Amino acid sequence: MVIAQTQTAADLAQTDGSASVPSHVAIIMDGNGRWAKARGLPRVAGHRAGVQAVRRTIEAAIKHHVGWLTLYAFSSENWRRPAAEVSDLTGLLRRFIKSELAELDANGVRLMVIGDRGRFDADLQAELARAEATTRNNTNLTLIVALSYGARAEIVTAVQAALAEITAGRLDIASLDEASFGRLLSTGDIPDPDVILRTSGEQRLSNFLLWQSAYAELVFTDVLWPDFTEEHFAAALAEYARRERRFGARPG
Repeated sequence: MVIAQTQTAADLAQTDGSASVPSHVAIIMDGNGRWAKARGLPRVAGHRAGVQAVRRTIEAAIKHHVGWLTLYAFSSENWRRPAAEVSDLTGLLRRFIKSELAELDANGVRLMVIGDRGRFDADLQAELARAEATTRNNTNLTLIVALSYGARAEIVTAVQAALAEITAGRLDIASLDEASFGRLLSTGDIPDPDVILRTSGEQRLSNFLLWQSAYAELVFTDVLWPDFTEEHFAAALAEYARRERRFGARPG
């Protein structure tokens, strides 16, 4: 369902602090390139504007009591983009971590990274590990950043891990169920998302959290990511609150 692009403060207040607030919101941040193109700017300008939207969204998640926020920042397929754009994206990531780490820590945000970080250079890997270590005891919000992430690869890696455990005799294949398999994913200690939101009008998951999204509410908005504000975040919360989640059960 496509949501309205704005939400009133009164509507938003109805969701704050209530059981209708999702525990975990995951966002496919889409539209940076189109935002830049519409303004006659290079793509990197869209990515830079998107960083501001990330800041606004983190603040909104804290304000509205969302405990877990996952941002799809760089997919495994993004490595296929032109080398200059990949360099711009990784440079922005590096600058964001360096410039925002102190503020994230001060605001009680725990940072976690999922994905194949081994594809990034050693310096960036070290920055990510330092940020995770610095913030690991924070409890206001857990911010999960999906970097060099692809859900199909994640599932294959989990299957390989399960086979290794079975071969080593540490896991009985008869005891392998959805819960134990889920713990082998990169999100093993993270609750499944209640909401997956995608910006820019596209309505697909694009290899994002395929296992974890089995019962997520899918919410789409036409707004481009650099224009995403607290009001748009609030609209997603309000849309979630209106939905009846039955997890396959018949309505009562």
